[in-house]
Order: sequence, then C-alpha cells, then structure tokens
Amino acid sequence: MTVALHHQTAVCPGCVAAPSEAVEVAPTQARLAISLPTIHCQACISAVERGLNAVPGVRDARVNLTLKRALIEADPEMRAVDLIPVCEGLGYEAHELDLAALSATETDRAGRDLLLRLAVAGFASMNVMLLSVSVWSGASDATRDLFHWISAAITFPAVIYAGQPFYRNAWAALRARRLNMDVPIVLALVLALVTSLWETSLSGEHAYFDAALTLTFFLLAGRYLDHRTRAAARSAAEELAALEVPRAWRLDGQGQEVEVSVAALAVGDLIRVRPGGRMPVDGEIVAGRSELDRSLLTGETLPVLAEPGTRVSAGEVNLTGPLTLRATAVGQETSLHRMADLVAIAESGRSRYTSLADSAAKLYAPGVHILSALAFLGWYLYTFDLRTALNIAAAVLIITCPCALGLAVPAVTTAASGRLFRAGLLVKHATALERLAEVDTVVFDKTGTLTEGTPAVVNLSELSADQQALALALAEGSAHPLAKALTRAARAAGVTPAEVSDLREVPGYGTEAVLQGRRVRLGRGAWVGVATSVTQTATWLDPGDGAPVAVRFTDALRPGAQAVVDALRAAGKEVILISGDATAAVEDLATRLGIRNWVAEALPDHKAARVAALTQKGHKVLMVGDGLNDTAALAGAHVSISPASALDAARVASDIVLLGRDLSPIAEACHVAERATKRIRENFQIATLYNLIAVPLAIVGLCSPLIAALAMSTSSITVSLNALRLR
Repeated sequence: MTVALHHQTAVCPGCVAAPSEAVEVAPTQARLAISLPTIHCQACISAVERGLNAVPGVRDARVNLTLKRALIEADPEMRAVDLIPVCEGLGYEAHELDLAALSATETDRAGRDLLLRLAVAGFASMNVMLLSVSVWSGASDATRDLFHWISAAITFPAVIYAGQPFYRNAWAALRARRLNMDVPIVLALVLALVTSLWETSLSGEHAYFDAALTLTFFLLAGRYLDHRTRAAARSAAEELAALEVPRAWRLDGQGQEVEVSVAALAVGDLIRVRPGGRMPVDGEIVAGRSELDRSLLTGETLPVLAEPGTRVSAGEVNLTGPLTLRATAVGQETSLHRMADLVAIAESGRSRYTSLADSAAKLYAPGVHILSALAFLGWYLYTFDLRTALNIAAAVLIITCPCALGLAVPAVTTAASGRLFRAGLLVKHATALERLAEVDTVVFDKTGTLTEGTPAVVNLSELSADQQALALALAEGSAHPLAKALTRAARAAGVTPAEVSDLREVPGYGTEAVLQGRRVRLGRGAWVGVATSVTQTATWLDPGDGAPVAVRFTDALRPGAQAVVDALRAAGKEVILISGDATAAVEDLATRLGIRNWVAEALPDHKAARVAALTQKGHKVLMVGDGLNDTAALAGAHVSISPASALDAARVASDIVLLGRDLSPIAEACHVAERATKRIRENFQIATLYNLIAVPLAIVGLCSPLIAALAMSTSSITVSLNALRLR
C-alpha cells in the first residue's frame, strides 16, 4: 500500500491539470470530498478532523455529520485517494466523492427564501393588527381612515412579496388549464386586498388588511413545515454519480502508467488498479491475482477471488494485489451508472404518489370557486349592490381559504417526525408517513441491515494456545476482512502472536510464513490442501503438520433484529429477506429469525425487479437496506428505510433514516405512521365540518371578511392542536 501511495502522489504530466475544479475556488489549492458513512457522533468528527489535518499537504479538513462527508482544502497535488487510507486507519469507512456531481445540492435557498417571506408576513401582520385594534376600539372618521391607509401601505408590499410562492404556483396551474390549492388562496388574497382598498377609499368602517396578512402568514407556515420535511431528500442518483471514480491509471503503449480522467477512458484500454482502489470501469482482468470486495454492489460479505478472465464492475474494491484490466464498458455504460439510471427512474415513479392533501385539493379547489361565484352572482342579482356582493364573495373565499387544509398534513407530519426522531428515526420525505401507514410487506436486506456486516470469530476458544498464536501472527499480515476479524478477536482474548519469519501475502489465497522450519499458511481451504465441506464462513489454518483446522465466522445480528421481525409479523405484515450474499449464509440467517420467504445471491437489478413485482401484485412494500446494491430497490419501494451507517447513496434514496444501531424503532414507525394518517384524516374532517358550518353563514351574509378571517384562523389553530396529540 505504501508503494501505491507514493505512485499516486507523484507529479506526472497527466496530473498537472487534474485539479481544474479546484482552480475555481483558489488558484493554489484543491477541494476534495470524502464520504464517511460510518461516522455517528462528535467524537468521530474530532478524530477524523485531527487525523486529516495532521497529513502534510492538508490545509483544512471539516466533517459534516449530517451529510457524513469530509470537505478538505489541500495542496494542488493532493488526491482524495491519498487520504482514504488515513480515514480507514482511524477505523472509518471512506469513499471518494466527486464534488462537481454534488454541487447542485450544497445549499437550501428555497428554505431560506420561505423563512424570510414567513418573517416578513408575520412582522407586517403584527403591525397591522395593532392598527386594527385601534379601529376596533373606537377610532373613527379621519383617524380611522388614516389607520386604514397606513395598513394598506404596510400590507400591499408585504403580501406582494411574501405571497410570491402562491402566485407562481397558481399561475403555473392556470397556464396548464388546471386548478390547485394555490388558485383559491391567491383569489382570497386578491379579493381581501381589493375589498379593503375599496372600503378605505369610500371611508368605510371596516378594512381587511389584517385578514390578508394573517392568511399569508398561516399559509406560509404550512408551506415551510412541508418544505422542512423535504429538505433532507437529495437525489440518490446524484450521490451514485459522485461515487464513480473520477480518475484512473491507464497503461500507454510502453506499459507506463498515466493518470487520466475516467471520462477519457475508452473500451479496450488497459487500466491498472492498485490494492485499495475501486474499479473505474467495467472490465475483464488480464493480469494479476487478488480478491475483490463486492459488498457495495452485491451485499456479499466475503471477498471473491479475482484472476485473469474474471469480470469486474465499476465500484468494486481491489483488496490485496495489483490488477490490470481491459475496459469493456465505460461512462454511462458501466454497471454503476446503469444503477444510477435505475434509481432515477424509480424516484420519478415514487414522486407520482398522490398524497391525501393532493387528493383533497382536486375536490376542494373547484368547489371553492363555484361557491364564491354563486354567492357573488346571487347577492348582486338580489341587491344590485356591487359592494355588498363583492364583500360576501370575499368573505366566502376567505372563510373557505384552504389554510386548515394547508396545515393539516405538515402539522401532523412535523409532530410525528419529532416523535420518531426521539425514537431514533429521521423522516426525510413529505409523504413518507402516509406511505408507511399503507405497508403490508417488509423486505429486508441482510448484510449491514439485519446483521452488523462485519465477521466475528465463533470458535477461537476451540483452538489450542499455539494455534491461536500462529493464527494471529499470520492474520496480522493481511488486510482481508476475515484476517482483520481474527486479529481483533485474538488481541481481545490476550493472545500473543507467534514469532514467524518470511511472512508474505499471496493475493487471492491468504498469508504464509515459516515457523521453526515449517511452512505455515492461513487462507482458503483449497490452498491449504483441504476440500472444505464447512457451510459456515471459515478460513483455514495449516500449522505445517498436515492437519489444517477451520476458524469459523458468523455475521452477528444487529440489536433489535429479532424484535422487529416478530413485531412486524404480529402486526400482520409479511417479512421477506432478499440478499446478494451466498445461499448458505442467507438461509442460516432466515432460519435464525424465523423468516420463511427469502432470496439469496440477488443482484441489484434483481432486488429492484422483485420489489417491482411485489408492487404489481398490489403489495405496498417497505424496503429496509443499506448497501449500494439496495439503492434501486430502496428508490422503487413504496417507502424505504436505511440505517445511518449506510452508504450515502442508500441513505439519500430512502425516505427514513434509522439513526441508531437498534432496529426495533422500525416497528414503532409503522404504528406512528398509522396514527399520523388517522390524525391527517381527522384534520380534514375538522376542516370539512368548519366549512359546513361557516360557509352557509358567509353565503347568507352573516360573516364579514374580518369574521371570516378570524374563523379561518380558529380552524387552523384547531388543526395544529389536533396534530400535537401525536407527540
């Protein structure tokens, strides 16, 4: 690994122009991004920042816990691949990210814009309300008219500025020849302003500027609450694109390595991938022998042997030996990019989900317009008084303004999301709770989801003291996941490594050394001379006496795995296990958890296809997964959950993130979602009952626009209080 790092930090002709993106930030520095999916607390942040800032050439490193990402400013020749071993040495999984692919998701301008408009509406409404109180208290004639004109001067610019989100949406709907909730909102605001200005110009007793501002404030509050639930949801397809390796080492005609952009690679190029590096393209190995970590793509826990003729996919990690591969698919044709396309398609399909609020809007918006128009027409034909007819039409529009409906969903979602956050779940998507309440089938991934995702030795105590010492000595010479697990277990048990000589790793097979003149080995069964019949994950120790022994491993269950499976089945939901891992490992886990329906060796597109097949049969599927191989299935499911330890792309594709290691809150989330949906329906019923009582009063002329605004505010507060019952 040391040699590889020296090669990668050397300046070559192909490297000089590499940090072109960094030039935009500062001519003398590079900006790098590293994904850190396993960090979870302030201690993790401090450890990573200290470790990175200690590296020569790093000027500043900052870790964002929310995005699980490190942003580094460094010397121009520094590469992210030089810093990944530093993070891994600190005990944190790390992956290089392409900053250009993430640039669109860095800021939340829409959220800040909504919050600013909400603040303007709130401040203006408080000032106008003070003037209105003076009028209600008895101000008359010139004093009353002055207060009304001052109110108008405050209200018009405030409403014009703060209400722009509603104007844009209403105009877009009308241009498309359809109605949405924003059309009656805009009409109510316009009529309230026009009626108030007319009354003020005629020296009338009442103006309704405060009503217009109050409407705007409540509606913006609902819109901002709705936006907050969406703010965490970034495009999973962008995250997948950011995981693609931005550079590669191509062999030229003389067999020399030249660093080039992945975009410059072509089918047929020979590419060198060093130990620890990820495959930049799909290809076939033509030289070298190593082992590959395919867990990000397939979920398979054990590395697989890679030798000439083995086909590899972009995103797989080379573990032990240098490999030379011939590119068979590059750019948009690679398996990783095809997975990003699957995610994008699945996300667009899920976005067509019709929420309860959208369903209500389809019925509500045309009904409001019809009622208001009939009220105006009826009163004008009855009195031939345009002022009276306009006032009553405005009162009908204000009293039926969908403020309560606008708050019905966001208020409940915010209350439920707060409760789930305290239980260890972060709800990201606006309609996630509604969809979760409909779930009847739960699909789990295995590795990293139901299990910890790291192997653990189960029979170390069965080995003799000499065998344990020898196993530790050989395991310390390898970066293989099983060797690392064996090293951790032996060190924890207080084992002292044996004194061996000539220790070396044989890529793809294991490690060997010399002990007291005997050749000793630790690795694959076939390599040490046994035809293994052990179905459990194992590595073999050959002490040099012709009697190899197996060191067996298991993948430990995550806390709460058994509890969540039992709770979901008790709630009447079908539980399915779909994994890319080997059949024996999946069958063993399914038996331990009592899951009768399971599938092994499933590739990413197979997982997505199985979820789609369940959906076509009418099932509402909850997908729970953590790997890159789960991303398309997560995006395509009716609703999805990922652990916080999952890869960035998987977390982004999911609707809900499990913040802790315990899986049991998933069952509580289903229960809370059902209660939240019930509260949303209750809020719609409250809003409907309010309209059934208030609208007839407005139509017959018993409610002025001011009383209508007060009634509207009362209904909004009632809806909010009902939502708080979830907490």
